Amino acid sequence: MTRPLLLVDVDGVISLFGFDVRRPPAGRWQSVDGIPHYLSAVAGEHLRGLAEVFELAWCTGWEEKANEYLPAALGLPGPLPHLCFGAVEPAVRAHWKLAEVVRFAGPDRPVAWIDDAHDHRCHDWASARGAPTLLVATDPAIGITAEHVEMLRGWAAAQALAVSE
Repeated sequence: MTRPLLLVDVDGVISLFGFDVRRPPAGRWQSVDGIPHYLSAVAGEHLRGLAEVFELAWCTGWEEKANEYLPAALGLPGPLPHLCFGAVEPAVRAHWKLAEVVRFAGPDRPVAWIDDAHDHRCHDWASARGAPTLLVATDPAIGITAEHVEMLRGWAAAQALAVSE
């Protein structure tokens, strides 16, 4: 059985922003091409756990840059597949990532997508999609949490059960 696909955004999921700098969440600063990013202290552990039940792929404007910095910083096996947003002509009035998400995920594979910026167009697509689809929203000041991981693992288990029936 092919594991479900988990599309992972970086900014707002792993690289946090918008938090109170006087009381930052657990994490550390890392320079990425000279730009400081505050990486969540728990993101690596969470993603390693999710890699047990999902195929992970970067779904970020970082594109291939994610593989240059994040697997080593987060303790992930790498490189991971990544979406290329210049590869597909974006649809008019669609979320900027959606055309590539549709192409990359294909029509039949179960897919979960964790991001801090889903909009109504993403939800419309997920609702209309023929294959199981889960959108997981994060708070960009907190990023991926244990609750997100629990939700995603439960959803992946339900997909595996549906296939075995």
